[in-house]
Amino acid sequence: MKIMVLTVGKIKEKYLRDGIAEYAKRLGRYCRLEIIEVADEKTPEQASEAMERQIKDTEGKRLLRYIKDGDYVTALAIDGKMLDSVELSQRLDALALQGNSSLVFVIGGSLGLSGEVLKRADYRLSFSKMTFPHQLMRMILLEQLYRSFRISKGEPYHK
Repeated sequence: MKIMVLTVGKIKEKYLRDGIAEYAKRLGRYCRLEIIEVADEKTPEQASEAMERQIKDTEGKRLLRYIKDGDYVTALAIDGKMLDSVELSQRLDALALQGNSSLVFVIGGSLGLSGEVLKRADYRLSFSKMTFPHQLMRMILLEQLYRSFRISKGEPYHK
């Protein structure tokens, strides 16, 4: 299975880069992982709704360039479905059984994802009703993917 994490912006903090690298290494046993970063747009302090929409649209176009027709796309969105770790593991197993060999998880920038990206998504996943920094979300996603594979294989993992 190939998993692409498609995300807006670069990771600036070393501790997050280290954590992401650790989970990426661990995931190598279970899947082919690719992380693609697209450039983020600077958001002015007092940005209007129209400006924020334009920023999301610009970032969205950058993201959509990497999504292929056959990809199964999961958008991380606050209004998405919340799953526990076992349910996420079962979901990944079901997608694999259905022949989805290329999964794309999309993490938006600080303003979220554009309407076009959300429209292209096959599924919307929420990790919480709380808002997390999009840079931290990358590490959380990778940890949960790793946990999902461990659950699926019946391997121990701390709770």
